[in-house]
Amino acid sequence: MGPLVDATTRLWVRATGRTVDLDHDRWLRGPVGDVAHVGDDWLDAEADRLGAQVAAPAVGHGASVRGLLATMADLDGPGFVAATLAPPVRRFYERTSAWRLDAWVGWAPWAWPFGWAVSALFARRLDQLALPLRSLDLAHGMSSTVTPLDRDGQQVGALWLRRLRRTGRIVFSGLYGVVAVPGAEAPVVRVAFPLPRGRLVVLLRPRAGADGSLVLTSGAGRWGDPGAYLVVDHPGVRRVRARRIPVHEEFRVFVDPEGVLRTDHRLDLGPLPVLRLHYRLTEAVEAASGSRDRDV
Repeated sequence: MGPLVDATTRLWVRATGRTVDLDHDRWLRGPVGDVAHVGDDWLDAEADRLGAQVAAPAVGHGASVRGLLATMADLDGPGFVAATLAPPVRRFYERTSAWRLDAWVGWAPWAWPFGWAVSALFARRLDQLALPLRSLDLAHGMSSTVTPLDRDGQQVGALWLRRLRRTGRIVFSGLYGVVAVPGAEAPVVRVAFPLPRGRLVVLLRPRAGADGSLVLTSGAGRWGDPGAYLVVDHPGVRRVRARRIPVHEEFRVFVDPEGVLRTDHRLDLGPLPVLRLHYRLTEAVEAASGSRDRDV
C-alpha cells in the first residue's frame, strides 16, 4: 500500500505541477531518496553531486561540534542581521550538535488520523518525516547528529538526522543550508527532505525579534517565495516536475525568562492548524563555556 501512495503522489505532482529547469531554478536542486528507504542513505550521492566531502558526524560537544549553518551571517540582508540575535539562538544554529533536544507535540483533532496514516504508510517504512503522534513518543527526547558536507574548506550543506532516543527510530532526515532565490531580496534557509524519487524543499524566511529571537516562516505566496515545494526528480536529470504545496510553517527560537532556549514550531495545512511542536534545547556545559571564551 505504501509504495502505491508514493507513486500516486508523484503522478499528482507530474500532472498538476510545472516543469522546472534545475540549471535555472537551482534552489530546487537537492538529494533524491530511494523508493525503498530514505534515512541517510542519500548522503554520499548528494556529496558527489555537490563535489563535496562528507565530514565526520558531530554528536555532542568537543572539537567536532558543527552547526546546521556555517554562520548565521550568511542570512544577512534587508530585514535581517544575525548580530542582533541572542547568543544562544545563534549558537544553536552554528553549533547544533552540542545541544540536546527535548520535545512535546500536540495534534489538531481533525489532523491526527491523517498523521497516523502518513506514519503507518510512509514515514516508518522510509525512515523520513516520521512526525511523532504523542508526547509520550518523545518522553526520552531526540538525539541530534549533524554531518556537514565540506567543499574546499567551506560547509556547503549539513545533514541533520534526528532520532527518538527511546527507540532509535529516525524522525527527520534533511539537508540544511542557505540559498539565494532569483528575484528575492535576501537569502533564506533551505531544508531539503529526500523522498522516493524526489524531495520536499522548504524555504524559510528569517526575521530577528526585538528580544533576540529568531522567527523562520514559510507561508503562502508566489512561486519562489518561502514555502514548501514537492519535486519529482531522477539523478542526473535537468528538467523535473515541481509543485508548491499549501504546507505552512513557523519556527520561533527564543530564550525564555529563565534563560532556557526554546523553540515553538507551528505546522498548518492552508488555514487549518495541523500540529504544534515545542522544544527545550539544552547546551552541553563544555560547549557553552568554550563558545563564551571565544566571544570574549
